[in-house]
Amino acid sequence: MRIALVTDAWEPQLNGVVQTLRHTIKELRVRGHEVHRISPEQFRTVPCPSYPTIRLALWQDDAVRRKLTNLQAERVHIATEGPLGVAARNWCLDHRLRFTTSYHTQFPEYLRARWPIPRALTYAYLHWFHLPATRVMVATPSLKETLGSRGFRRLALWSRGVDTSLFRPITARPSTGRPTFVYLGRVSVEKNVEAFLSLDLPGHKLVIGDGPALAALKTKYPQVTFAGALHGETLAARLAASDVLVFPSLTDTFGLVMLEAMACGVPVAAFPVTGPKDVVLPGITGCLDSDLRRAALDALALDREDCIEFAREHSWTSSTNEFLNLLTPTVRASHKRTTRLSNAVTISH
Repeated sequence: MRIALVTDAWEPQLNGVVQTLRHTIKELRVRGHEVHRISPEQFRTVPCPSYPTIRLALWQDDAVRRKLTNLQAERVHIATEGPLGVAARNWCLDHRLRFTTSYHTQFPEYLRARWPIPRALTYAYLHWFHLPATRVMVATPSLKETLGSRGFRRLALWSRGVDTSLFRPITARPSTGRPTFVYLGRVSVEKNVEAFLSLDLPGHKLVIGDGPALAALKTKYPQVTFAGALHGETLAARLAASDVLVFPSLTDTFGLVMLEAMACGVPVAAFPVTGPKDVVLPGITGCLDSDLRRAALDALALDREDCIEFAREHSWTSSTNEFLNLLTPTVRASHKRTTRLSNAVTISH
C-alpha cells in the first residue's frame, strides 16, 4: 500500500509526535508498505516564534501539492495541523479525496500557556481543520471524550507503544539511599516543569531534556541536576536508575515518557488529567493526585515489576495495527469502479 504521511513535526525535534510517527513508519515499512513522508526538512523553513528549535515550512502549498499529485497515494494521513497539514488538507479537498488526521497536541492549552490567545479561538481552528477527515485519531479515551464534547466528529482511538528493547530495567541500580525523582521531556512553560521543581521532596531531582525554559530554570533551581537532552542507551540507563518519574504536564494528550519509564521499572507520579488518567494504573504503575508531592512520595512504594509488566503490554506493533485499520482509501470504491469503466470505454473507442 502506498501511504502519504504529512507532518509539520519531524527530526531533529524530540517529542511524542515525532517518536510516534517514527516508530509507526518503521513498523509500516517492515510490513512492506510504501510510506512517503512529507515533513519540514524537505522545504525552506523559518523558526517558530519563541521556540526557534521548531522549524515551520511556510508558504509551501504548491510544493506539497506537487508531491501529493506525483505520489498518487492510496492512503493519506495528515498528522499535524500546521502549514504542511493545511496544504495537504486543501489538496485532498480540491481533488475530493478522503484522508485521515490525528490530534496529537492540545494546542489551545499550549498556546494559552505562552500567549493570551483565547482557547475558544484555537479550538475553532482545530475543529475546522479536522472536520472533513474520515477519521480523527486520538490517543486516549479521555481525549476522545473531551473532543467529542467540543463537537469533534468521527473520533477513533489510536494508542501508543514503547520500545522495550531499549527501555528496560537495569540489573544493578545505584543504592545511594537518596531517591531520584526525574522529569523527562521538553523543558518549556506548557509542560509545567516548575510544578515538579518547586516540590519539597527528599533525595535528588533530575531533569532530562532541552527546551526554551532550560536556561532560566537552571538559574532558578541550582540544586537540581539538568542533564540536557539524552538519547538511546544513555537516556534509557539514566531513566532506569531513577526511582520515580514525575510527570507534571496538564496538557499532554498521552505522554510517551510514562510508558518508557514503566518499561524501565520506574513508577509515575502525575496529576489526574488527560494522558496520565489513561496511561497510569493508580496504585500499581503510578500515583495520580492533585497534590503532586503526595503522588511522588506514594509512588516510591510501588512494585517496579508491575510497571514493567504493564509496559510490555503496549507495543508499537499493536499501535501500528490500530493505525492501519483506521486509514481509509483516498477514493471510494464506487468511484474507482466508475473511473475504471470510463477508462475502458475510452480505450475501446
